[in-house]
Amino acid sequence: MFALPHPDQWTTVAIAVVLAYLLGSIPFGYLFSLASGAGDVRKIGSGSTGATNVLRTGKIWAAVATLICDAAKGAIAVLAARQFGGGDLAFFAALAALIGHLYPVWLRFRGGKGVATAGGILVAAFWPVGLALLATWIAMLAIFRISSLSALTACVAAPVYMVLFHQPLYATLALIMAAIIILAHGKNIARILDGTEPRVGQKKTA
Repeated sequence: MFALPHPDQWTTVAIAVVLAYLLGSIPFGYLFSLASGAGDVRKIGSGSTGATNVLRTGKIWAAVATLICDAAKGAIAVLAARQFGGGDLAFFAALAALIGHLYPVWLRFRGGKGVATAGGILVAAFWPVGLALLATWIAMLAIFRISSLSALTACVAAPVYMVLFHQPLYATLALIMAAIIILAHGKNIARILDGTEPRVGQKKTA
């Protein structure tokens, strides 16, 4: 179960949180979009630096690279923190990496919406649930072709899967991350409800 760190560990936690935030704040979508010649991805579509918005530039390789790297930075934050401080330290590092992705200091705190990074975090935390979430996301995407709906469904399912697999610490982590990601998708949820949310492959201009 999750427990607050002992005061003797606060320095270690603070260092882990700062490093994880900086790792999470690397704006791969922005960098790959520029490298592909598509320009500033924040000026198109939803303005997000995530893979879905990068895909709207038409640069498929940049979107795939963004997806992989955004997931990888979440996974690295968890694996590194767990190696040096166990599951509780990984808990804090995971949240810091996710916040870094959503609010990167390098881009005036305007980043992605956290789905790929959260996915990488959960795969590293407990890979069977990570695979179950990937299957959930793929199934929803195949049926509805709405990336945000697929992501939100997987986020809601994540804490449930963790509970079913008897992972209380990571169930708490998944629940907190789901709340953060749902808040970040407020506009998407409104568009889903009124039927105007873009589908995969459909370009959206600012």
